Amino acid sequence: MHRAFLAAFLLPAAFAADRYSPLAQITRDNVAKLKPVWTYHTGALQPETALNQKAAFEATPLLIDGTLYLTTPFNRIVALDPATGAERWIYDPAVSRKHDYSEVASRGVSAWTSGKELRLFEGTIDGRLIAVDGHTGKVVWEVDLKRGVGYGPEFTGDYEVTSPPAIAGDLVITGSSIADNAAVDMPRGIVRAFDVRTGALRWTWDPIPWAEKQQVRTGAANAWSILAVDAARDLVFIPTGSASPDYYGGARPGDNKWANSVVALKASTGAFVWGFQVVHHDLWDYDVASQPTLIEYKGKPAVAVTTKIGNVFVLDRLTGKPLHTVEERAVPKSDIRGEDASPSQPVPAWSAMVPQRITPADAWGANAEMREWCAKKIESFRNDGLFTPPSVRGSIAFPGNVGGVNWGGAAWDPVRNLLIANTNRVAAVMQVLPREDMQDAMSRADVTEMAWRGEFARQRGTPYGVHRDWLIAPNGLPCNRPPWGAVVAFDLATGKLRWEAPLGLLAPGAPPGAVNLGGPLATAGGLIFTAAAMDLTFHAFDADTGKEIWTVEVPAAAQSTPMTYEWQGKQYLVICAGGHGKLKNKMGDAVVAYALE
Repeated sequence: MHRAFLAAFLLPAAFAADRYSPLAQITRDNVAKLKPVWTYHTGALQPETALNQKAAFEATPLLIDGTLYLTTPFNRIVALDPATGAERWIYDPAVSRKHDYSEVASRGVSAWTSGKELRLFEGTIDGRLIAVDGHTGKVVWEVDLKRGVGYGPEFTGDYEVTSPPAIAGDLVITGSSIADNAAVDMPRGIVRAFDVRTGALRWTWDPIPWAEKQQVRTGAANAWSILAVDAARDLVFIPTGSASPDYYGGARPGDNKWANSVVALKASTGAFVWGFQVVHHDLWDYDVASQPTLIEYKGKPAVAVTTKIGNVFVLDRLTGKPLHTVEERAVPKSDIRGEDASPSQPVPAWSAMVPQRITPADAWGANAEMREWCAKKIESFRNDGLFTPPSVRGSIAFPGNVGGVNWGGAAWDPVRNLLIANTNRVAAVMQVLPREDMQDAMSRADVTEMAWRGEFARQRGTPYGVHRDWLIAPNGLPCNRPPWGAVVAFDLATGKLRWEAPLGLLAPGAPPGAVNLGGPLATAGGLIFTAAAMDLTFHAFDADTGKEIWTVEVPAAAQSTPMTYEWQGKQYLVICAGGHGKLKNKMGDAVVAYALE
């Protein structure tokens, strides 16, 4: 196998999902000598349109046989020379910029080869799966994924694909991204496998088949994040989100399996093998956002699952059974009429990656006035700890729906037996609004003092809409203690954090540690590379201690996961830096490569 092709399997799109590179040319001793060696600009934000305000450059490039491939937020595939960054070709699927989309992002491509043939696959934000010739950039086939999912004109822009599909044998397997707060009857969150050569449908799996029996079919429970594959065992691992809608479950009684789960399917047929649900009857938008990570645990093949809650589950890869103690713990009851919240939730006996409770005594503020404001706000909401259900009064979810761990997932360092993840630590407030009060609440909402605007969702087909916001003081800083984002190393031998390090800055002058979207890369050089936060800093941390030992400013915020490869004897480190429209940080279109002087 060509060495450059082997490097491709070290990326977030890699199907084992370990985000670990055995390359060790860049080490703790010489990382300070890294310099930019080329920069490529995609031009993705041209022409200027309103949709650019949502764009997020989340791609991680893929290196295959001497060419570097990546995608832009509007789904152009770009092929580059790995040594110089020179453009070789661009494929443009001509995604319409006249429609609105819930998300404007693409996390990359996947690839399949059979010797001379090389196919690249991407899902698009307008709901297509496209196969492209990797040598020429010409389309081989295209499938409209909106067919067969209950898609109608009312869902335009709400059914997308934002993550690269998985490859298993001669199949390309994809889920979808669904804006699941709008209604009960959102499109179906099915996962489908297609023939890599022809695009013919080979199998379909529905995460919530029970929904077919309801008077109004619940939708979503979709796999919007990245899938993982164990080719030797013919298994594909599916991370799923909530059934629709997120914050009221009266129309979807029961545990809602297999929403909010990791499910193993037989990759060749789609047959169900096992499932493990991390949240029963989700009311908090606690999707399984992370790609399942294939690891070895105490001599057994395992799957590590990091969650928005900050919990870590390690499951037997063959059976789905936890390989550590997991308890079903009683959780607070809902006080919403028609809501039957789950009486218990699965909780690992070992440590979480993030704090999971906030009280008025925990209130933080830059000064006494802000601390008092935050303490009173916390006291005003329903706040019974982890899994407090949404309420008319307003309830606190800590961590909020951004995580914990989001789609950036975890890197597994097999030498140190560490799971390394970027984490968020910001509380959210969820307020259920009776249908008759929804419009009035929307017209009266004063969000001018907030750093991030609140969000209303109608949840059509239920008696309640919802408003969710962040627990943030008038000065724009969160009410819980910093850091609000951190890189953490979870020791799989002890079930505890070995170290944590604040990641980025939320704003100039703020304490270290910021909201982040994007993942870490671990290397055999003893380094953890990541950016992902609100600012313009790309970091290297010592894998043993968490000490920050190198930083560089990138042209725009980098809500992406870095990658590394060796080419012509030199190790390169590459990151996409284009910002995130919804986070309102610095936007751009840069791909930057670094190497030692």
